[in-house]
Amino acid sequence: MVVVVLGIGAWLWPAGDGGAGQWRTAEVERTDIEDLVTALGTLEPLDYVDVGAQVSGQLEKLHVDVGDKVQEGQLLAEIDASVQQARVEEGEAQLDALRAQLEQQRAELELARLQYQRQERLRGADATSDDAWQTARATLATTRAQLKVLQAQIKQTESSLAGDRATLGYATIYAPRDGTVVTLEARQGQTLNANQTTPTLLRIADLSTMTVSTQVSEADVDRLTPGMPVYFNTLGNGDVRYESTLRQVLPTPEEVNNVVLYTAEFDIDNPEGRLMSGMTAQVFFVVNAADNALSVPAGAVKRDADGAYVRVLAGKGAPRRQAVQTGVTDRVRTEITEGLEEGQTVVVGQVQAKQGDEPRRRGLF
Repeated sequence: MVVVVLGIGAWLWPAGDGGAGQWRTAEVERTDIEDLVTALGTLEPLDYVDVGAQVSGQLEKLHVDVGDKVQEGQLLAEIDASVQQARVEEGEAQLDALRAQLEQQRAELELARLQYQRQERLRGADATSDDAWQTARATLATTRAQLKVLQAQIKQTESSLAGDRATLGYATIYAPRDGTVVTLEARQGQTLNANQTTPTLLRIADLSTMTVSTQVSEADVDRLTPGMPVYFNTLGNGDVRYESTLRQVLPTPEEVNNVVLYTAEFDIDNPEGRLMSGMTAQVFFVVNAADNALSVPAGAVKRDADGAYVRVLAGKGAPRRQAVQTGVTDRVRTEITEGLEEGQTVVVGQVQAKQGDEPRRRGLF
């Protein structure tokens, strides 16, 4: 019976400051500690291209669907090209007419040259009038100028025809790169108007590498550094941890509900395609970390002008002060780099005694 009484009395040591109560304690033990900045992120493909239409018309055929894998140069869609085809044919007809006129003009130039040469010989023999010679010379010069005008018109028509042919080619749309079709913005039979804006038909993305875009508050953004470790879990699969490094923090903030947020981005390999566009990620930026480190509860560490310290409980009486050096803290536990050993007991706080308990406690001793 005496042993039982002594055990209870030891558990109810009075606090060293004279107040009734007992000490809450914790042992110095080894744990992993991470100083983290947390954020929510959204997954998107790192590399993608939006495929649009450069001509107006009805979307006659759409050869792909969402989820299809495509290769560069593969036929994606066809737009009704009747208007563009008519312009090309009109341009070709105009070009043929101008070329015919050019041949005619060359023949007229040859005739004017021969007539001028004849007038030159007659003039040398004083067998023609000055008026006839001047007329032949002017006709030759005029014919040469008309020939140059036709050549310029042919170049202009050829240039316009080349543009019309290019526009006609835009009616057939091919994949600009390898990838996966992730969105479709148009449907077969839809009329497209490319006169003011470029209609987007679909998006092709490379899903082998994803980008996680997160929003970090201005209070934490100064703690982020490109190249720092980062890991995340998706909301649908919290058991799988993905690890990467921070690529960049965009300098332009976004204000949401009077909160200033900065965008931080990093990339993650996605060889199996398990990460999909639009997924939400719980992101952890590792500012600092300590593995298997000596640590105590963060509340056990106090600070004053002399530095950090803890109170060590060693036998009956008031706990004694012990100076320590601290390392990484996650606001729950703090790393102790100097001043304590594993297994020691430190004071975390004091439990106040309830009214009416003190006389009973004193009576146990």
